[in-house]
Amino acid sequence: MSVQRIGIVGCGNISGIYLTNLTGMFGKRVKVTAVTDLIEEKAVKASEQYKIPYIKKTEDLISGSETDIILNITEPYNHYAVALAAVKAGKHVYSEKPLCVKREEAKEVLTLAAEKNLRVGNSPDTFLGAGIQTCRKLIDDGWIGKPVAATACMANHGHEHWHPGPAFYYKAGGGPMFDMGPYYLTCLVNLLGPVVRVSGSAKKTFDTRTITSEPLNGTVIDVEVPTHIAGVMDFASGVVGTIITSFDVYSHTLPWVEIYGSEGTLRVPDPNTFGGPVYVKRYREEEWSEIPLLGEYAENSRGLGITDMAEAIGEGRPHRANGEMAYHVLDVMHGFHDASASGKYYEPESSCSRPEPL
Repeated sequence: MSVQRIGIVGCGNISGIYLTNLTGMFGKRVKVTAVTDLIEEKAVKASEQYKIPYIKKTEDLISGSETDIILNITEPYNHYAVALAAVKAGKHVYSEKPLCVKREEAKEVLTLAAEKNLRVGNSPDTFLGAGIQTCRKLIDDGWIGKPVAATACMANHGHEHWHPGPAFYYKAGGGPMFDMGPYYLTCLVNLLGPVVRVSGSAKKTFDTRTITSEPLNGTVIDVEVPTHIAGVMDFASGVVGTIITSFDVYSHTLPWVEIYGSEGTLRVPDPNTFGGPVYVKRYREEEWSEIPLLGEYAENSRGLGITDMAEAIGEGRPHRANGEMAYHVLDVMHGFHDASASGKYYEPESSCSRPEPL
């Protein structure tokens, strides 16, 4: 079986862990053959550090004969252009979250990929880690009975105090729902299946944000998107879920994710990580029990999703961090905003299957 060759477009903040893992723990399963970035010095630095060829022009990397899969880790508003160019060039594509900023952009990419028999994959792949995979097995094996409800919460006070270039978090394709919502919603869809109805309320609390991190300390950002979103989800399985994503909260004591079943409760670890801990409290028990993790991916294993896709291409099987699920998550995220704006429920036009356990 041939090893799939990966060309990386985007050498920003998140690229380091991809490069480390794809050339390290997954280095025998895939091969990174090229990197590029609009900021040349970033790509050159990555090229030198990881001993990977640097290609100056994005279009040359995408169209080149040395790549099979394009890893698209550009900023959200560039996801569509890069993904579409990759598919047009006959390449499989795996993007960072979200799939695209707009539903119609994502549809175009997925439709063309299907016509050309190409794979579309998408982050997050944290649901493939030992933490959430352990939770998946606990649910599937009936440890908490039949799931009846769920809750999820991601709340902080934004990224302008630590990120070197945080402006895009407050533009279209950003905000807490589109930035962090994919981790939580992908986790929930993996555990509980697709969503059939949503409602939501969304607000923008501050019109501007001031960067306090370097090198842009003191720069004022205009906020263009809602920064606090509260949503309700009806799952096809009958589960009712709630979610909060916020860049307006300094501190809280809410859980990352909890699943409430007919016979107990499952406490799910941070969906932005691959590990644990995982806790269960069954209805007759007085204390929570920590459950040993299953699987080997408990540390930061970013790159696992694209590696699984690369192997799935060779094996002729579905890959797990797939475009169908990513589009459903995108549809649901927009649905919260749509429901807030309209004052009505939104019924997602999309659906997906739960990916197979790892």
